[in-house]
Amino acid sequence: MKHENLNWQALDLDLVAATDAIVERLRRTTAQVLHRRGLVVAISGGIDSSVCAALATRAVGPGRVFALILPETDSSDDSAARGLELAEHLGVAHAVLDIAPTLREIGCYAWRDAAVRRVIPDYDDSWQMKIAIAGGLQGQVNRFRVIARGPDGRLRDEALGLREYLEVVAATNFKQRVRKTVEYFHADRLNYAVVGTPNRLEYDQGFFVKNGDGAADVKPIAHLYKTQVYAMASHLGLPPAICSATPTTDTYSLPQGQDEFYFALPYREMDLALWALNHQVAAAELAGLLEISAEHAERIYQDILNKRRTTQYLHRGPVLLEDVAEISV
Repeated sequence: MKHENLNWQALDLDLVAATDAIVERLRRTTAQVLHRRGLVVAISGGIDSSVCAALATRAVGPGRVFALILPETDSSDDSAARGLELAEHLGVAHAVLDIAPTLREIGCYAWRDAAVRRVIPDYDDSWQMKIAIAGGLQGQVNRFRVIARGPDGRLRDEALGLREYLEVVAATNFKQRVRKTVEYFHADRLNYAVVGTPNRLEYDQGFFVKNGDGAADVKPIAHLYKTQVYAMASHLGLPPAICSATPTTDTYSLPQGQDEFYFALPYREMDLALWALNHQVAAAELAGLLEISAEHAERIYQDILNKRRTTQYLHRGPVLLEDVAEISV
């Protein structure tokens, strides 16, 4: 039977009611559950952290929000500029800290570059690179690739072995974990709570780093699809440069879209696919709306379920081998 609500308006929100509900819960959670005076938000200039910062400002007031802009060697100049624009727009205290020296000292860039050189021997820090994944949506095993541009402008696209892939990802995960260390330093000194910024798509599909951007005291928009986050940004009156920002990982020196590294589709279509699966819509019906084959839609559903299964570890806290009866959360 056809699902009557499967259309491009399925993700429409009552933005006034949704904003008011989040703001009230965030205010109450900060004071009564977390027992903290305010909120720390790391802002990247992207849509998710910007909306979280705006909601935090409404919840506890601009005087009790501290924003952090934490660029590194591979960050785009635009992201830092948008972060500064947002902090000034919201009127919140903020600080900019380049974390590149710390990352360099702990081996982030060296480990990554060594792994890439095993695939592209000429690679050095004058090149730009990113990684991509392909194959899964064609019913094959996912294959990892490194895409690099040399000083001469030529692109190299090479298969990346599992060992090299894991080392590149492990090294770049340093970026999120160092950022989180800085966030918690400022949270501790101010007696504030740390805001996590994943949207529903990222939270559901495990698109975060454990003890990196996955670590937080409160996650205000984890129930909102990314399409809804964009709508909320406009509703909150955020600067146009932020409202129109294209989602990127901002992790590698070459621009990398989230759909090329992790998700099966661009975010708007991916949101609808996730919504459809959550509402038990048949793959063939989703296929009709997205103008793809039923087999393709079924593979998207399977990819969502596979990611839920394989990323459960990221959601887990430490496992106690025996209960400690006196402690409960």
